[in-house]
Amino acid sequence: MYRLIRPAIFKLDPERAHHITLRFLSLPIAPILSALFDFSDPRLAVTAFGLNFRNPVGLAAGYDKNGIALRGLAALGFGHIEAGTVTRNPQSGNVRPRIFRLTSDEALVNRMGFPNDGVDSLIRKGVQMNAPTRIGINIGKSKDTPLDRAADDYGALLTQVAPYAVYVAVNVSSPNTPGLRQLQTKAFVAELLKQIADTRTSLPKRVPVLVKIAPDLSWPELDDILDAVTAHGLDGIIATNTTLSRDGLRAPQPLRDETGGLSGQPLRARSTEIVRHIYRHTEGKLPIIGVGGINNAEAALEKIRAGATLVQVYTGLIYEGPGLVRAINRGLVATGAERIADLIGTEANVKRNSVV
Repeated sequence: MYRLIRPAIFKLDPERAHHITLRFLSLPIAPILSALFDFSDPRLAVTAFGLNFRNPVGLAAGYDKNGIALRGLAALGFGHIEAGTVTRNPQSGNVRPRIFRLTSDEALVNRMGFPNDGVDSLIRKGVQMNAPTRIGINIGKSKDTPLDRAADDYGALLTQVAPYAVYVAVNVSSPNTPGLRQLQTKAFVAELLKQIADTRTSLPKRVPVLVKIAPDLSWPELDDILDAVTAHGLDGIIATNTTLSRDGLRAPQPLRDETGGLSGQPLRARSTEIVRHIYRHTEGKLPIIGVGGINNAEAALEKIRAGATLVQVYTGLIYEGPGLVRAINRGLVATGAERIADLIGTEANVKRNSVV
């Protein structure tokens, strides 16, 4: 059915189509959506950073930045949803147009720049924490905050969202906030994560903290991040954000030359490669959320077998429609595995340790 209506949706500006979709999902229609799209099976259950998830399929940050449609999205069958990215104060983001569909590549380019209503607005909504799925919150540095004050932003945001989130994702990898990716470098990352860890220690509720990384890191840069995450007791990695690479695209110019982060099918192989490297480097001890190019069960299994405990979709949902989560979960069960958790890291060529 979605295939029939997608041409009409794709005639709309991508950002307008997205807003219409969110408004529709914010209506009180969750029971109907759940009846149509949800799928449950005990074999799908996984555990990561001390939390139980009913299935491994989540929604990546950026889809519902302000937490306005979490109940409707949860009804599509997600095991978790990541709200945000949210900043300390409202931001309008970059100028429009700032999202572009590369349909021949099943990809998107976005240069949104963290447009959101600010953390206070998200908290006032309660970010719909009674949604029937796990809700994480993705936090980011404000555009106007200098890099040497980034820890102030992340610390304040962590303090504010910790009572509402089952986990918090630290976004240091968006290519659309000037200088943000420098926070992943050795000059910044260890001290930044130390300060974030210190803030977390001071909170009355311990919340898992994950770091979302870019796919464009070198292996030494990635290893520096992993060492810092481990040294300061953070809880996992989200691999990966969007890429600046344009290798192998079929889309015509000027679409392929639009600035911003590329997501979707062109990112699939690289993000899986990074998931596998992280799993090997940490000997399976650090939980990974795999993101990038997941548009069916095969792609989700690829990430899981490479070492991801959880996976997230975004661009795949736009191209495949609301039945994607159900299709992935049904496909995972169809593998015949007694537990999907048993497949984690089976193709990473490393002795598997317990990931909790």
